[in-house]
Amino acid sequence: MPELDIVRGYLTALQDRICAAVEHVDDSARFVEDAWTKDPALVSPIQGGGRTRVLRDGAVFEQAGIGFSDVRGTTLPPSATASRPELAGASWQAVGVSLVFHPRNPNVPTTHANVRHFRAERDGETVAWWFGGGFDLTPFYPFDEDVLHWHRTARALCAPFGGEARYQAHKHWCDDYFLLRHRGETRGVGGLFFDDLHDDFDTDFAYMRAVGDGFLDAYLPIVERRRDTPYGEREREFQLYRRGRYVEFNLVFDRGTLFGLQSGGRTESILMSLPPLVRWEYGYVPAPGTPESRLQDYLRPRDWLTELG
Repeated sequence: MPELDIVRGYLTALQDRICAAVEHVDDSARFVEDAWTKDPALVSPIQGGGRTRVLRDGAVFEQAGIGFSDVRGTTLPPSATASRPELAGASWQAVGVSLVFHPRNPNVPTTHANVRHFRAERDGETVAWWFGGGFDLTPFYPFDEDVLHWHRTARALCAPFGGEARYQAHKHWCDDYFLLRHRGETRGVGGLFFDDLHDDFDTDFAYMRAVGDGFLDAYLPIVERRRDTPYGEREREFQLYRRGRYVEFNLVFDRGTLFGLQSGGRTESILMSLPPLVRWEYGYVPAPGTPESRLQDYLRPRDWLTELG
C-alpha cells in the first residue's frame, strides 16, 4: 500500500475515534458531518475534499469541530514557498486532521490538535515530504493539576522518540509558535508542536500517530474533572473575552489558517476553529488578586513539570 494511503487510513480512523469519544463524554449532542469536494470543473488552485464534523450546543461542548482534509494542487502560495524555494512549481498533496474544541464551562480549557502529512513532486520525483502536528491547551481558569497532567502525557508519548530531548524541543517549539507577539503572551499553557519532520518515514509516522493517539489521553481526564465545576456570569464573560485572543491568533498568526485561505481551501472548514461566541472589551485589565488576574502568570513559557511537579 502506498505510504500516502497508509497515512490517510490512520487519519480517517483517528477522526472517527475522537468523534466517538467526545460524543460519549458530552452525552447530549452529536457530530454532524459535512463531506465536501472541490469541484474539479471550477478554476481553483486547490482540489480534493474532506470531512468536516461539528458538534454544537452540547452539555459539555458549546462547539467542537474536527476536520479531515485530503487536498492537492499544482502551485503553493507564497507563504509556503518563502522559506522553501525548492517547492516552487512543484505539485503537492496534504492530508491531515485538525480539531478545536470550545467547552461550555469556563473551567474546562479550550484545546487544539492536529496531525498532518505533506508531499511535493516535480516531474514524477518526490522533492519533499514531512509530518507535522501537535496539541496545545488554552485554559481560562487554570488548575495546576491539569497543566501537569497535560505535560506529563506529552512527555510520556515522546519517550520512545528521543525522550526528554524530544519533549523539550517540541514543547519549546509550541511555546514559540503559539505566541501572540503583539500581546506578549502565549495562547495558553502549550504542549507539543512540530513541523517538517522528515528523518525516517516509519519513525516519523509513528511519532505523528503517538501525538494523535495521545490527545484523548491528555485532554479527556481534564474534561471529566472540570465539567461540573460551578460557574456564573462573571466566569462566562471572562471566558468570552479570552476567546478573543484565540480569534486573534488564528486569524493573524496561524500558518494552517493562512495556508488554507491563500491556497484556495474551503473557507467554512478552515474557520471552523473559531468560537461560536466571543466578545472584545477595550482596555480590560482584571482586578489584582482576582481569579481572572491569576491567568496572566500562565501565559508565558514555563518549565511546568519542574515548577509544578
